[in-house]
Amino acid sequence: MSKVEDFLTSEEEAAIIEAIRIAEKNTSGEIRVHLEGQVDPSDSPKGERKDAFDRAAEVFDMLNMHNTAERNGVLIYVAVDDRTLAIMGDKGINDIVGQNFWESTKDIIINHFKNGDMKQGLVEGILKAGEQLKKHFPYKKDDKNELPNDISIG
Repeated sequence: MSKVEDFLTSEEEAAIIEAIRIAEKNTSGEIRVHLEGQVDPSDSPKGERKDAFDRAAEVFDMLNMHNTAERNGVLIYVAVDDRTLAIMGDKGINDIVGQNFWESTKDIIINHFKNGDMKQGLVEGILKAGEQLKKHFPYKKDDKNELPNDISIG
């Protein structure tokens, strides 16, 4: 049985969703969090194992995160059972911040995870991503929330 159901309490989920709302308040960017059990289920063909980044790319497409006007969506992907994560930004934000930014954001999350504080890790990662989005993609008068702020589970 997957540990996804036990990864966050309902109060922790609410805090993460609130962090997404806060992070998106001053930006046209979009942030999503996706949780699932494993990066690559055991029924995958041999020799074709995916890593967390490959799976995050699939989830990014599945969640239609590329459908933002400025291509500024950010996905925080967590494979709970595998104890791994990936952060993926769309072309608009990646062209500005580069991969090193996502690695430093990932390190913040991992440090909290190592201490057993999953909620705080995600909250701080979301808020850091939101700061960069705000800097490069400020809120516009006609801005609309293009993607849901909920936590998706796969």
